[in-house]
Formats: sequence, C-alpha cells, structure tokens
Amino acid sequence: MREKKSWTVKILVGIAALLLIAIAGFFIFVSTSYEAIPSAKKSLETDDQLIVKDEGDILFEPISETRDIGFIFYPGAKVEAPAYATMAREIAAKGYPVILADLRFNLAILSPNHADEIISNHPEIKRWVIGGHSLGGVMASDYVLDHENVEGLVLLASYPQSKTDLSKSSLNVLSLWGSNDEVADLEKVKNAKEIMPNDAEFIEIKGGNHGGFGEYGHQKGDGDSSLSGDQQIQDTVKYIVEFLGELSE
Repeated sequence: MREKKSWTVKILVGIAALLLIAIAGFFIFVSTSYEAIPSAKKSLETDDQLIVKDEGDILFEPISETRDIGFIFYPGAKVEAPAYATMAREIAAKGYPVILADLRFNLAILSPNHADEIISNHPEIKRWVIGGHSLGGVMASDYVLDHENVEGLVLLASYPQSKTDLSKSSLNVLSLWGSNDEVADLEKVKNAKEIMPNDAEFIEIKGGNHGGFGEYGHQKGDGDSSLSGDQQIQDTVKYIVEFLGELSE
C-alpha cells in the first residue's frame, strides 16, 4: 500500500514538474520580441497631417480629408506594433485612419478578436478593413470569417488556415508577398486563391522578403531582400491605398 502511494506521489510530482517547465518555456518564448528600429519609432510623432495616439493600440488619425474606411492591422508573431508605424503613417496620410493592434505578448493567436475592441472604441468609423502580417494575417482571416461588418482583408506574407474558406464571401481581398521570403510557405500563400473570392488580388513584390513588410531588422531564417531602403514598405503602401481606394468608389 505504501509503495502504491509512493508511486502516486512520484507521478504527481513528475506532472507538476512538467507543467512548471512548460510554463517557464512559454514565458521565456514570449519574453522576447522583434523590436522596431529607431527610424520606425520616429513615425509615431504627431505633425500637421496626422494625430498619432499610442494608448496600447496605436492610432494614426488624419487631420483633414478623412476617408470613411478604417484599417486595423495585426502585427506578425512576436513583432512589436511600432515596427509597422511607417507603413501605417503612409496609409493614414492618404486619409485612412489606421490602428496598429496591441496584441497580448505580441501574438495575434492570443488576441484573435482584438479588433472587436478597436471597432467599439471608434464608433465614428463606419466601414472597416483588417489586415495582418504573417501570423497576424492568419488571425485576421479567421476574424473576417465571423464578422460581416468588415469589408476587406489584407494579407502580408500570409494565408488563411485551410478551414477558413472565404471563397463564397463578398469580401474584398488583397494578398502581398515578397519573392525572397524564406519564412512563409509561399506555395500556401499562392494556393490560398482556392479559398478566396474569385476577384481576390494576389501580388508578388519582386525582391522583397518576409521581414521587409515591417521595420524590425532581419528575421531569423529569412531570405535577403534585393530592394533598397524601405522600397518594400512603399510598394506595400501603394497597393493597400489602391485597394482601399477601390472600396471608397
């Protein structure tokens, strides 16, 4: 009888130890993120064109000629939201309010419905598009599947899960990726056409890579970009602004 109790205690101790190791491993994993480089953080400043409010979520609000469509953006896994500030600022400069989502531990998978909070906090914005980079795009895709109040989806180096079939929806979709991306599975990025509406736009940015959609330095395992400066971001802004413009017509 004592031997049986001894084995029970050992098993319970073993389970507790494994749980502690798993919890410690999780917090070690989430404790580090890709930080925005200094030039990206400069885009967080208010000027005579835009009001920038960093209150967790980062709002880029045009001062004049504001369009009626807001753009919510989910950052890539373990990438700080300010890393996308330059992109957000350039889009907002064209009149579209942009909100970079503040995600728990910088992981969209832990805050998949954070857009609900953003939308409720901005009742003045009547129409919405959501986008995301990498894992952020996966979660943005899941979000639009269950929220008909969102009109558009923008994917950067991303694709929906196979269960997220958007082919029969009236959603407007734009998918962008870099030809030198070695982080995302580009076959899955391109083959996502099969679960998208027929008029979804799929565009490759020649010479771009995975990390080039933000400003956080080189991402582990990524290919090298052959584009100069922030050209990939500028190309991305151009395509997104054109996409939003088509919705505004």
